Amino acid sequence: MQSKKVLMIIAPKNFRDEEYLRPRKILENAGASVTVASATTAEVTGMLGLKVKPDLRLTDVKVDDYDAVVFIGGGGASAYYDDQTALSIAKKAAGSKIVGAICIAPQILANAGVLQGKKATVFASQIESLKAKGANFTGAGVERDGNIITADGPGSAGEFGDAILNAITEQ
Repeated sequence: MQSKKVLMIIAPKNFRDEEYLRPRKILENAGASVTVASATTAEVTGMLGLKVKPDLRLTDVKVDDYDAVVFIGGGGASAYYDDQTALSIAKKAAGSKIVGAICIAPQILANAGVLQGKKATVFASQIESLKAKGANFTGAGVERDGNIITADGPGSAGEFGDAILNAITEQ
């Protein structure tokens, strides 16, 4: 794979460690380069204690620089539900890039209006909210509808990483 570039967006605290680690490993093992963005560039901590120093702030993201934009879940992802920068990134990316979101993070895509009429899945706590935003909830572990890939949580992290890899390889 000629150097595909993936942006992973994690919450400033309480992102889900394995939803970040598994897809990142899958992508990097296949030769993709991964950049991490968050609301801060200070070290952030996952729900299980993983420490990550983001490469850039959300406000500095240029969507056109990436082949895929992936929102990582975990309780902290709710910080982006109404974050105008995160919603703008989701909207812009959905126009021309592969867009992924796992766990509760598909709600960010729904709030950005990009899941309207799309097949999607999400962590159980967000099912009704996702449907209310016009998504067609499928209940699958991982769901792909065109360039949008959603997953339901940590148990699907590996399959989610594979789906993103397959999608960017097809580009």
